[in-house]
Amino acid sequence: MGRFDGRVALITGAARGIGFGIAQRFAEEGAAIAIVDLNEADAAEAAAKLPKAAQTHVGIGCDVADRPSAEAAVARAVEELGGLHILVNNAGITRDNLLFKMTDADWDSVMAVHLRGPFLMTQAAQKVFTEQRYGKVLNLSSISSYGNRGQANYSAAKAGVQGFTRTLGMELGPFGINVNAIAPGFIVTEMTEATARRLKLEPEEFFKLNAEHNPVRRIGYPEDIAAAAAFLCSDEASYITGQTLNVCGGAAIH
Repeated sequence: MGRFDGRVALITGAARGIGFGIAQRFAEEGAAIAIVDLNEADAAEAAAKLPKAAQTHVGIGCDVADRPSAEAAVARAVEELGGLHILVNNAGITRDNLLFKMTDADWDSVMAVHLRGPFLMTQAAQKVFTEQRYGKVLNLSSISSYGNRGQANYSAAKAGVQGFTRTLGMELGPFGINVNAIAPGFIVTEMTEATARRLKLEPEEFFKLNAEHNPVRRIGYPEDIAAAAAFLCSDEASYITGQTLNVCGGAAIH
């Protein structure tokens, strides 16, 4: 018997990287998964790779920063999978630059995906959750929320996610809804590989440098985030809300 048998989870930005890692773990534990990503073909392809078990999965195209698109994604998940119990707001982008080089578009696009996206997706999902008096919301923050050179937009957005999480923990707790966040450290994904190349480094060299900067002396993988997500979205964590868990190998220790 799986931890998420009979549960439906919607995960944004899940066609690859951390989001797909979470989708895989939840599916292994019995959940039906709605993989939501900007490109529906990518989402459908990722959904087809998930273990089926007794549940089916679906890929849904969605711009999380667009209200009609966000609401339609939630409605489709409910209709096609028979309900909704878990929302993971994972979709993210980076537009890194030093402040004096950062454009309005760099700032606005990061804020739209990382802050407006969780706002719209959670607002749509909470209608389902409050009616059934049950729901789990997990937001993805980052230890970059403490500040990171060249990421004024991303750092500010990820700090905002933590304030959003705490506030929703207060507001939605009385309706049987837990809202928490995970702040990953350095995680190996296509995004971090692209960052390495932008810095003119080989990915393996970049990963080694990052491993040396945390107490456990290794880099993280999507599976590390998925393990924490599985706990926070389970009934075992029903007495936890409004919290942000750093999953970073100790990099955030001050």
